[in-house]
Amino acid sequence: MAKTLHTRHNEIFLEKLQLARLRQRLRQTDLADRLGRDQALISKVERGERRLDVIELRDWLLALGIDFIEFLSELNAELGPHGTPELRVLRRKTSQRPPP
Repeated sequence: MAKTLHTRHNEIFLEKLQLARLRQRLRQTDLADRLGRDQALISKVERGERRLDVIELRDWLLALGIDFIEFLSELNAELGPHGTPELRVLRRKTSQRPPP
């Protein structure tokens, strides 16, 4: 699978995360306090030096008062026009079973 760290998709994701924090008028330190983490983590994530797993993302959004599913839906819509030819989706072949 291709790396996504330096793709336009990741840039959009990181911009969306940072904008969500800024709309709340929170400093990185404020968000870090809400998460019980240090400010360096927030900085590294927003600069793309560290990734968030899905559980961390959920906690991050909860700390900002943002609905997880709504955020993902909006992100998906924003990513739509930006194709990723370097990423290929592998489809599993369905087995051809005879009906019972």
